[in-house]
Amino acid sequence: MKAWLVHHLHSLRIALRRFQDAPLASLFTVIVIGVAVALPAGLYMLLDNLDRAAGGITPQAEITVFLKREADAARGQNLARELQARADVASARFVSKQEGVDKLVAAGLSDITAGLPDNPLPHAIVATPRDTSPAALQALGEHLAQSEGAERVLMDTEWIKRLSALMDLGRDLVFMLSVLLGLALAAITANTIRLQIYAQRDEIEVARLIGATDRFVRRPFLYFGGIQGLAGGVTGGALVALGTRLLERSVEQVATAYGAEFVLSGLDLPTLLALLALSTALGWLGAYFSVGQALRQVEQG
Repeated sequence: MKAWLVHHLHSLRIALRRFQDAPLASLFTVIVIGVAVALPAGLYMLLDNLDRAAGGITPQAEITVFLKREADAARGQNLARELQARADVASARFVSKQEGVDKLVAAGLSDITAGLPDNPLPHAIVATPRDTSPAALQALGEHLAQSEGAERVLMDTEWIKRLSALMDLGRDLVFMLSVLLGLALAAITANTIRLQIYAQRDEIEVARLIGATDRFVRRPFLYFGGIQGLAGGVTGGALVALGTRLLERSVEQVATAYGAEFVLSGLDLPTLLALLALSTALGWLGAYFSVGQALRQVEQG
């Protein structure tokens, strides 16, 4: 165990020394990797904030149940209480036909009702669902349409369906971009490792002549790739944090203009740790495949 630890510490020191030997080239490579990491991470953060904003400042979905003309107010109030007791309904409010007329008058439409012999409006119930997903709203609307005394159910859910479709599209785009830039990260690391192997070809051949195994030769390059990926992940996280800081005030001003309160949030700790782990793993994988191929070419050359 002690020998294993000594070998790995030795490889780690060699990898760090290679960063010190070419600081400018290493810095540019880390910045490129950081940008590749920051793009999908920033889009993910933006999508998460949009999802949170959509739940906080968009109007709550409502389902209106118009009762039959023969249904009296008592029946409507009983139905509202039954709906209120449901687990999937946040609130249910009974709206009498007289209240409906009063709302028309308050809206400046008194001319419409002035010449009518009686009140043509039915009693209604306005229900607010807890789950605003399209599937849940559709299921609740179908249940309300089958309720005794219900004449018509009106659901204004088109904006919810559009928003859900746009959010799904955004998630798919973030996933595709993450895959493409992850491959780019691995390719950048692989190319850097390949150049290092060719530059140290004589050193590798001498090490093999004195008995160095492929594992011993490969290990410092793997550490180099992992450290490079980790540094790129840290840089990407810093770029996302900087962008969040720069946009924070502007987002607050836009929210205030719409009469809402919204604070732009950055990457949380679990997401940031997952980002660092993923970038490190991609750097290590890029180094792993590059080292194997490059060492075979060195042997053949």
